[in-house]
Amino acid sequence: MKGRARRRAIEAPFDPAVLRRARSLAARYRLVIERDEDGGYIGRALELPTAMGDGANIAECGKAVVESLTAAVATMIEAGEHPPLPAATGRRQRQLNIRLTDEENLLLEEAARKQGFRGVSDYVRFAALKNAG
Repeated sequence: MKGRARRRAIEAPFDPAVLRRARSLAARYRLVIERDEDGGYIGRALELPTAMGDGANIAECGKAVVESLTAAVATMIEAGEHPPLPAATGRRQRQLNIRLTDEENLLLEEAARKQGFRGVSDYVRFAALKNAG
């Protein structure tokens, strides 16, 4: 992984209580880690797919993703926003069915995979809710 800067752990400017809460939440997010074209790994979380990290191996990548998530969650908390709950705690009770052509399904599956979602349902839910609110 040539040319990548060495990261330092987050210490400031976050309030220590906010940082503890953010670390606790980020540690419970579900990570998606894939091989990078450069030979290393790149990862993100299902809950916050835009907070990413990379590393030479899976462990290093996972640590970088959690640090990125911690910073994102701490920023949200300090801004008075509500960070997403870990995917494992979400309980969905309603179901929506849509019909797609084979081509539409293939396009959605590929888009979902590229953006780190675990499946088309999560991708469509995220996109729909993002555009609804």
